[in-house]
Amino acid sequence: MAVAPRSDLYARAVADRDEIAAYLRTDRRYAAYALGDLDGAARSRCTWGMAHDDTGRAVALVMHQEGLVPQPLFLMGDPAGCREVLDSVIRPRDAYFLSTEAHDVALADLYQLDPPLALQRMAVDADSFIPFAGPAERLGAADGEDLNRLYQLGFRGGFPASILDDGVYYGVRVRGRLVSAAGTHVINVLEGVAVVGNVMTHVDFRGHDLAKMVTSAVTAELLQRVGDVALNVHADNAPAITAYARLGYREHCRLSERLGHRRSGGWGLMRPIREAIRLTWQRDPK
Repeated sequence: MAVAPRSDLYARAVADRDEIAAYLRTDRRYAAYALGDLDGAARSRCTWGMAHDDTGRAVALVMHQEGLVPQPLFLMGDPAGCREVLDSVIRPRDAYFLSTEAHDVALADLYQLDPPLALQRMAVDADSFIPFAGPAERLGAADGEDLNRLYQLGFRGGFPASILDDGVYYGVRVRGRLVSAAGTHVINVLEGVAVVGNVMTHVDFRGHDLAKMVTSAVTAELLQRVGDVALNVHADNAPAITAYARLGYREHCRLSERLGHRRSGGWGLMRPIREAIRLTWQRDPK
């Protein structure tokens, strides 16, 4: 069931960094990725919208990264307020929504939503962190080819050297071969938050706590810089959730990630026509 528009809400575009940050700080573990984009390399591609109630109080925030292909769209706050922003301020044709189930329901009349990927947001701080010792080593730009080989990205078009220089990556080697690694998606020291990501162990070396070793090493270094470290894990990945819990990570919230397609407007009306043209082209290219 869709959420009906509310007459007591109004939406506007917002660009002031401090105003955006103040709202995101109300739940920085949930807003960790958005806080990274606020001051990160992608900040010039981000557009922001905010909804207010009739007293002027901010009740919701939406962030969208602009691009030619569907880009991330982050929703925070009152679902009806998020709907108001997407109805009048930020109107992408297609986007990858990162939100909660309540937000998905609120957007049902604006977007056709693909089946969700259910995620669990876990977080840790210095008080809850439980280190796990192991032979993890700090990785740098010289390890780029090894890291890309582990991630099977190839030597070109994979992780650029700047990712390793600017982020925090640790790995474990067996007889000189990099077989497990973990790194970061976000580090925002100013806002006191970071996100661990790209945790990978080669299939031949799983079951030996290597992922726990590298994640622990990354988390330990991050907690020297920021107060909160977060990560996303598939909600049905019980072994990974258990491993992170043993490092002191705890569930903060549940999320859904899904592709959404705008229902209304010219592009929405044209989608069936464009799809028919595409299928015709595939059958009989000229």
